Amino acid sequence: MASERMTVARAMVKVLEAEGIKTVFGYPGAAICPFYDELINSQIRHVLVRHEANGGHAANGYARMTRKPAVAIATSGPGATNLITAIATAYMDSIPMVIITGQVSSEQIGRDVFQEADITGS
Repeated sequence: MASERMTVARAMVKVLEAEGIKTVFGYPGAAICPFYDELINSQIRHVLVRHEANGGHAANGYARMTRKPAVAIATSGPGATNLITAIATAYMDSIPMVIITGQVSSEQIGRDVFQEADITGS
């Protein structure tokens, strides 16, 4: 019996579902579209924000109110860097957040392509 291959995006959504995530906050962009394509087929509610920073702060507030981990989503490059203040705030206050961002393809890393930024510090 041949098994169907699962994409990373689908696996990520399945993990969020398995961990009981009911709501995520985000702003879509090209590099994160595969994740959004899978998210739309799940029961997880997506709250569309007007700016990535808003998504990070909304997730922070949601985690504080529900006392459960919250998720913020953004695209690569500037979308990811727009989450930094919310990440720092959550870190300093020990607020559980999961941040999911897109990334340019691995063969494009280090080539200064559109919306490329080193978001891992490597």
